Amino acid sequence: MRNPEYVLKALNEHGQSSDYKFERLYRILFNEEMFYAAYQNIYAKPGNMTPGTDGKTIDQMDIPRIRKIVESLKDESYQPNPARRVYIPKKNGKQRPLGIPSFEDKLVQEVLRMILEAIYEPTFENTSHGFRPSRSPHTALIAIQKTFTGAKWFVEGDIKGFFDNIDHEILISILGKRIHDGRFLRLIRKFLKAGYVEDWQFNNTYSGTPQGGIISPILANIYLDVFDKYITEYAENFNKGKGRRPSKEYAGLSRYAIKLREDINQCDDKEKRRQLIGKYKEAVSARQRISSGDPMDSSYRRLQYIRYADDFLIGVIGTKAECVKIKEDITEFMSEKLHLEMSQEKTLITHAQTPANFLSFEIFVRKSKATKRDANNNLVVGFNGKVVLNLPMELVRAKLESYKAIGYKSRNGATVWFPKSRGKLMKRPVHEIVALYNAEIRGFYNYYSIANNVSFAASKFGYIMEYSIYSTIAAKSNSSTSKVIDRYKVGNNIIVPYKDSKGNERHTIFYNGGFKRKNMSPYANVDVLPHVITVPQPTLIERLKDGICELCGQKGDLTMHHVRKLSLLKGENEWERLMLKRHRKTLAVCSSCMQNILAKSN
Repeated sequence: MRNPEYVLKALNEHGQSSDYKFERLYRILFNEEMFYAAYQNIYAKPGNMTPGTDGKTIDQMDIPRIRKIVESLKDESYQPNPARRVYIPKKNGKQRPLGIPSFEDKLVQEVLRMILEAIYEPTFENTSHGFRPSRSPHTALIAIQKTFTGAKWFVEGDIKGFFDNIDHEILISILGKRIHDGRFLRLIRKFLKAGYVEDWQFNNTYSGTPQGGIISPILANIYLDVFDKYITEYAENFNKGKGRRPSKEYAGLSRYAIKLREDINQCDDKEKRRQLIGKYKEAVSARQRISSGDPMDSSYRRLQYIRYADDFLIGVIGTKAECVKIKEDITEFMSEKLHLEMSQEKTLITHAQTPANFLSFEIFVRKSKATKRDANNNLVVGFNGKVVLNLPMELVRAKLESYKAIGYKSRNGATVWFPKSRGKLMKRPVHEIVALYNAEIRGFYNYYSIANNVSFAASKFGYIMEYSIYSTIAAKSNSSTSKVIDRYKVGNNIIVPYKDSKGNERHTIFYNGGFKRKNMSPYANVDVLPHVITVPQPTLIERLKDGICELCGQKGDLTMHHVRKLSLLKGENEWERLMLKRHRKTLAVCSSCMQNILAKSN
């Protein structure tokens, strides 16, 4: 059996040619090593301990279980289980459906994902940033900030129910252009048609990608790559001119400066020459403080495009009428070529100085006469036309509300924020409360750290969270905020001591890292290596193949025991104490130990 890394590397190399046709892909699924790698890739996700419609989880995974999957794939008897549909609450109070596949299906899908990613990743457009190696919302936002400079209009794209409305026949047709393997495509189709179970009733799926499926993101990117390439070609036809012609004011000052320079060179009178030099410097300085290009230049047009998953933003240097035409053309292409519907109400055309919403940021183009010093220490207009990424205060407020950490009161006719205690956290130990707040603050800051106004907006967030935790601890201990601060404050830090499960002295420090804006590296400087598989040693499969029970030491066939979270273990049993000691959510055990674990768990 070939090493998965070599297999994926070979696919990746062939994938760099968009004309290459892939045959006999299905045979890769007979390679057990691919499933070992897939198992290693996805085992750590807590959702694997949630049973699908077959009632199974990742627990009790072993090599025979993988071999059974491979054998069913060989004779094409493998049939994906329908996903188990559950609902999770949304921020707006509504519920979002979520599909839970069986773990066997997750394993097969992960192998398919690795294969598809290796094939398609080399030819995806650079404008696509969702669910791709070395790409993220940040890379999309940074690309906007770098390429949308000077944009006059935004077109905000909104596809109605994209993931639920992907046309299966169109998707298979797109895949079939590069993949000439009927068995492989039939397996993809099986997952598309697997359906879901809700309230014990089976429901067919006639469109969309597998609910909760690991392959859904890569299939969505393959589907929308057709649109990405359409926009790339559209932009090439739309773009005009190498650069804006100089503005009348800039051109006038340039001519004046040239004339003064000629006069200076011809002047022999020292006093008059000194006066001319002064006028020349004033003209040059004035020219440096205005934009050189004519914003109304009809001979210069630009279209820039960035997509993250099913959200996209288009920046246009042109007229509003041209943006209306762009919107119409996009709507037509989506409908005719991809059978998708654009929301006409949410696909907005906005002036670039009016914030557009993209990936929870407000994005606008700055109009400013503010100057800065250039490399020669001359004052120049340095901010006009630059893209601003803004963290809206409304979102800060909404996030604090979701944590129930904020309250409101009226003061002098104005609404004022104030921090609240979080009653649901009072039953937790103080160090766990601090750890939770730290995770919430870091998660919020890490995402918005590239915002231009993050220092101000996140500091407001941090202040409310800081005094919310003081109030929560004070309410828990029937104390006051000031006493809590006095008790735990050490220098500039809030430090909470505690004892771990082994009785060792530990401490948790409340976040005190500030909210300075971070300059992120552009995606262009990141090497994309989709075929590389990096796993810790020893791997799960190596531990299973070792044949020595990690609990009792007996030799024989092993099964891997999984737990959702180490924090759920109390250390009441030997196997729990061993997992806590090793700090692992997995334990390779013999059948006898596995039965004992299951008996004590129930």
